[in-house]
Amino acid sequence: MMKIGFIDYYLDEWHANNYPAWIREASGGQAEVAYAYALIDSPLSGMTAAQWCEKFGVECCDTIEEVVEKSDALVVLSPDNCEMHEQLCQIPLRSGKPTYVDKTFAPDAATAKRIFAIAEEHGTPCYSSSALRFAEEYRGINPSTVTAVSCWGPFGFETYSIHQLEPLMMLMKAPAKRVLYLDGERWLTLAVEFEDGRKGTITQFEDGSPFVTTVCRPEDNKLVTVESDFFAAFIKEMVDFFNTKEEKVPHSETIAIMAVREAGLKAQNHPGEWIPV
Repeated sequence: MMKIGFIDYYLDEWHANNYPAWIREASGGQAEVAYAYALIDSPLSGMTAAQWCEKFGVECCDTIEEVVEKSDALVVLSPDNCEMHEQLCQIPLRSGKPTYVDKTFAPDAATAKRIFAIAEEHGTPCYSSSALRFAEEYRGINPSTVTAVSCWGPFGFETYSIHQLEPLMMLMKAPAKRVLYLDGERWLTLAVEFEDGRKGTITQFEDGSPFVTTVCRPEDNKLVTVESDFFAAFIKEMVDFFNTKEEKVPHSETIAIMAVREAGLKAQNHPGEWIPV
């Protein structure tokens, strides 16, 4: 039985509450979340780490070191507070044990580089990703044929842009040059120009939207509506990573995505102006 440890800023958040059952299911009962640590009590519910662990049948650890020592594999969560990842990753990424770091990976490209440098120096397999990357509908699309991409999705830029930026950058497979931000009443669009001259967009609707992507190719325009259980696919890939230690996303690609997100945050203060990545 593989024992997985959770390290979080605070537990009792959506990912921490759902991953344990999904991991158990995806692994056929061969992996379980056995240990957990949180830096603070949940600001959402007030639930302590000890209370969360009791609820989910997990051993509550007093330190990150204890989680790392006891676990076979590690998940650094804090999905809504990416600014905490650099602090929370210091010990896990020096352990040599396979570590998944939840989205969004880092607040900027420089932080992303520093975090990955720890893992690379200590030979720790790790990666980060939006679950959308693993949606069944994206499989089989050849990035070498893509001329443009437009992604739609829900909610605000800071937390949820990763779910559009991930497929955009995955499908375009090129360095981004600059971005331009536009917003309106309860929506926003970020245009991305790539160094090879191609362009793509992400559009987010504050009141919600399905995950929809249009992929332009010389032979056709392919409309991709994500209806598959992409979280199940994502967790299956995570469990496979824990078993094989083969990273699912190149570090360079995640750094590039964080750089576009960083530029997008800056562009929010300069709507209608191109901001370099």
